[in-house]
Amino acid sequence: MWNYSEKVREHFLNPHNVGTIENPDAVGEVGSIACGDMLRLMLKIDRATNRILDAKFQTFGCASAIASSSALTDMIIGKTIEEAERITNRDIAEYLGGLPEQKMHCSVMGRDALEAAIANYRGQRPPAPVEQENVVCKCFGVTEKEIRRVIRENDLHTVEQVTNYTKAGGGCGQCRGNIQAILEEELGQKRAREAAPRKLTNVQKIRLIEEVLEREVRPALRADGGDIELVDVDGDRVIVAMRGTCANCPASGTTLDQYVGKRLRELVHPSLYVEEAKP
Repeated sequence: MWNYSEKVREHFLNPHNVGTIENPDAVGEVGSIACGDMLRLMLKIDRATNRILDAKFQTFGCASAIASSSALTDMIIGKTIEEAERITNRDIAEYLGGLPEQKMHCSVMGRDALEAAIANYRGQRPPAPVEQENVVCKCFGVTEKEIRRVIRENDLHTVEQVTNYTKAGGGCGQCRGNIQAILEEELGQKRAREAAPRKLTNVQKIRLIEEVLEREVRPALRADGGDIELVDVDGDRVIVAMRGTCANCPASGTTLDQYVGKRLRELVHPSLYVEEAKP
């Protein structure tokens, strides 16, 4: 039996912002009833400031799909479009206190619906129908592009993980060999990047560290009342101060090494390590 967090249960049993918006400024639709999950996200936006004033959703799916959609609307109301588009599927899952691995595709669906709605607001053309793209999983209409994206964004290493995040390979199973080939290619490229790290000037390094902290780390910490501040960069040492609830959290050391440090090593330079500033 899957272990759902209290926050997932809360958003499933009492979902927020269910319904429709009359004359929405943006609409994003992803999934299909045939595939088992579908989400329609509607936004009301102040065009003068690009700030999201309201968000409503309609979902056909499981408890995790409903909870992820509900959480997403709470996360984006009040944010600008630019702030909202930085939200990742991992941010949605972390906001909910985690999702079962087999249900991570629900957070991906939320991220995709938000992306589609923002593209709609900006007047961009919708992506080509899946029939015109390189569909890897015909059972669920999952393209190669989608598979590569979730592998990169979520650091996936197995076919089972790809299935959990996209459903690809969860039907007849004939595409699992192709998924494995894509995985091996992506992981090979990742190893090559790590073996030949970029040469960065100190200014470039500091700027990248600040961007990763702002985009990848802060949203997750702030969702739980915490925060992080960059204090100094000394060679490969990244010195930070934990704020809010993180300041006195007994797990802050694990957060620094296993989450903050990992993201900085992945996205800035593999030799970086994080230290907490001494009082």
